[in-house]
Amino acid sequence: MARKVFFSFHYSRDVRRVVQIRNSWLVRPGGEAQPFYDKAEFEKAKVRSGGIEKWIENQLSGTSVTVVLFGAETFDRKWVVHEIKRSYQLGKGILAIDIHNVRDPQLGSDVKGRNPLDGLSVNIGGRNILLSSIYKSYDWVHDNGYHNMPAWIEAAAKAVGR
Repeated sequence: MARKVFFSFHYSRDVRRVVQIRNSWLVRPGGEAQPFYDKAEFEKAKVRSGGIEKWIENQLSGTSVTVVLFGAETFDRKWVVHEIKRSYQLGKGILAIDIHNVRDPQLGSDVKGRNPLDGLSVNIGGRNILLSSIYKSYDWVHDNGYHNMPAWIEAAAKAVGR
């Protein structure tokens, strides 16, 4: 089943890596069906001051999973953190994928960054629990994201009852 997915990432540093991942279904052998739909249309987004939260809310609407694609500087990006928190509040499935080894066509691979889920916690039963202990994380290259991301997305959706 194809899921509607929101991709959260650091745009200016990682967009060329992210485009490769988002479009990975286009080059699948044998004309396999698209494994997911990307709800965000970040290429067209021209967000005015004060409108970013509304844009994020609109993009999250109708999705079942948020995929956090993280690179070298994603960890503390204000809007990535907001997107993760909002996804949690809305009961979306969440997963994180390390993309530092994906080769940017102009710059090559990057240095490893911290997983944003390691920096966020929620209070469950009076205890602060890191989101990284609740949601799964993967490495696009080492965990073969090209073949496995549809299964990761499906598992994240099912884990939250979607």
